[in-house]
Amino acid sequence: MPATHDHDSRRLLALLAALAALGPLSVDMYLPAMPGMMRAFDTDIAHMHLTASAYLWGFAFFHLACGPLADRFGRRPVLLGGTLLFIGASLGCAQSGGVLELAAYRFVQGIGACVGPTLARTIARDVYGPTRAARALSLIAMLMALAPAVAPGLGGIMLRFVPWPSVFLFLASYAVAVFLLVGRYLPETLPQRQSLHPLAIARNYAELIVHPFFLAVSICGALVYAGLLAYLTSSGFVFMDMLGVPLHWFGLIFLTSVIGYMAGSALSARLASHHRSEQVMLAGCATAVASSAGLLGGHLLLPASVLALVLPMTFYALSLGLVMPHTMAIALRPFAHIAGTASSLMGFVQMGLAALVTAVVGEVLADTPRPLVLGMLAVTAGALVLALWVQGRDEPAEALPAGE
Repeated sequence: MPATHDHDSRRLLALLAALAALGPLSVDMYLPAMPGMMRAFDTDIAHMHLTASAYLWGFAFFHLACGPLADRFGRRPVLLGGTLLFIGASLGCAQSGGVLELAAYRFVQGIGACVGPTLARTIARDVYGPTRAARALSLIAMLMALAPAVAPGLGGIMLRFVPWPSVFLFLASYAVAVFLLVGRYLPETLPQRQSLHPLAIARNYAELIVHPFFLAVSICGALVYAGLLAYLTSSGFVFMDMLGVPLHWFGLIFLTSVIGYMAGSALSARLASHHRSEQVMLAGCATAVASSAGLLGGHLLLPASVLALVLPMTFYALSLGLVMPHTMAIALRPFAHIAGTASSLMGFVQMGLAALVTAVVGEVLADTPRPLVLGMLAVTAGALVLALWVQGRDEPAEALPAGE
């Protein structure tokens, strides 16, 4: 029986990682195509960033409905419906004839993509409870790191042989596979149905909004994540247009970051058994600030160097692997009864801030990475301030699981 239970747990973690990977795949796979798409659409960097921001805004806003729907009707129906929407939007992206049409489909694609990461977090909270959720989320993050490891390189290889719409056709095919796996293997984990009455939803959101730890921790994680998204959406222009990296080498740039993220996620899972989540989150934010400062120093000293940007990003990615699982665990800890709604509001804050930072960087990015680097330093400094505030509060620590 224990062996069967372990097998089921591993299968669940792998499926949740595949669901959560919809988000990074949707962002990372089309990064190598952005400069070529900019020329094909006869547009500029700011408008190409709009296609990324539109996706993030769709991702952000549907969070507000995704959680209440999942708390009322269950996790499975919302996952299946959102994945179908993602498939349709990906096919729409593939046939887009202009940048504004692409941005519109990307917005819808973001709506469909948000159900995967949002409800993967929620299901982890449903199944593993408040004390084991941080470890489970860390393991999910480590597994889903395969997506950003493979996506840019795969996108770059595809573009050597087929045009850019093939990227979105691949995303549609991946979503079809996820849809079939969810329908076959994912159990329903909703512990208690919630009302969809507008007053009940407003009351649930109000409970979250007035909770200072929830807000501080959600914004803290969102700021660190926003720095990464700004880097990712700018990377095609920075590395290929500004620093002259060939298309077929572009995917290799992300390998060090992926290694850092996987190392951070693995370390996060290990630390979850012995340290409070608040302590791990603080350590991750401090690492993010140090990495951003390293980016700025490397850019100022060696402005033409690819390594001066790539190497500090390894440690930035490690910091994200530390921060994200523990911010999720802290934020969801008191809200088992509305875990879907809490996960949704957290995701809205995360993706909304990421969309805002990405749009601002896209407006000011021209012929030097400096606006990007300064923006990352600013958002990580804000995250560190919030992490220090959370660490300094007299909040009772969560009991560790027995034997850990």
